Amino acid sequence: MKIRHLLASSTLFLLPLSACGSSDDGTSSSEEPTELVISTWGFAEDFFREEVYAPFEEEHNVEIVLETGNNSERLNKIRQGNSSVDLIYLSDYYAQQGINDDLFAEINYDNIPNAEDIYDVAQAPLGEAYGPAYTISQLGIAYNPEETDVDITSWEDLWDPALEDSIAVPSITATAGPMLLDAASVVSGKDQFDEDEAFAQMQELNPNIVNEYSQTSAFVNMFTQGEIAAGPLMEMFVADLKEAVPEASFVSPEEGAYAVMNTVNITADSENKELAEEFINWHLSGEVQKASAAAKIDSPVNTTLDLSEEEAEGLTYGADTIENLRVLDIEMVNEQSEAWTDRWNRELTSN
Repeated sequence: MKIRHLLASSTLFLLPLSACGSSDDGTSSSEEPTELVISTWGFAEDFFREEVYAPFEEEHNVEIVLETGNNSERLNKIRQGNSSVDLIYLSDYYAQQGINDDLFAEINYDNIPNAEDIYDVAQAPLGEAYGPAYTISQLGIAYNPEETDVDITSWEDLWDPALEDSIAVPSITATAGPMLLDAASVVSGKDQFDEDEAFAQMQELNPNIVNEYSQTSAFVNMFTQGEIAAGPLMEMFVADLKEAVPEASFVSPEEGAYAVMNTVNITADSENKELAEEFINWHLSGEVQKASAAAKIDSPVNTTLDLSEEEAEGLTYGADTIENLRVLDIEMVNEQSEAWTDRWNRELTSN
């Protein structure tokens, strides 16, 4: 879920095809290509067109159509029946909402053999009947060591009085908001999530908070302008941060960073279910996953890749890293979201 992922445009457009279609055995075909509609964020369009869409179109005689926009608006179009989408890419938080609303078809993993080569946590993270995570990033802490004397290594360090009026935190309605709330519970000393302790701990953090952010671009702007020295940030945005502030540092807290999973699912109304499953299998392939990693587009979930240190820089990569990530119960997060937002606004934002 990069904020670059969360583009507001919802334009429907066609990707160019090869000069002629081809059948599954690679021979040319005079048949009209099958239209496969994919709902996604719309970032890195050139990369996906060249490395992901075009090869699939050519091999399967497919014409890929994109619907782009942020998570909520794209999911709402499906809810309202205003979309002909076959495949939809969503963060796990929004994908769970789609599952709860019976918007997705059950997936036949026999048609997605490449799923066997991805991390266990990425295999059907929201239930065996639903889609995999095709990329996993992590929420950790970004900070500027030249703007603070605090040597940040843990979530608890954000509560250091030396960071008074120096940090920005995600809004509770942002993807990372519930993760910070869970981190607050961890800092309070609880082994299991404790809502009351988490909110009490957040009250103690308030003196250090300059602002909340719902878009990462706001965090980057505040960081660049020296308004903040630290805060929770998804690793996928660190490269953007370093472009503006080269000395910026990213930390995977010793209590554990949080898994940020983007998923892909097939809509319940899709008439191209098997073709959609073929596409998911293609996206999980070593070829696509390696290309995405090399271009620094997405962190890979395919375990067959062997990335060099340089190739892995800035990516959430490797079994040890993935296995140590904290994973939220997304179904519980969705159930509690409204209540947490109300409590956050009453007890924290209003202060």
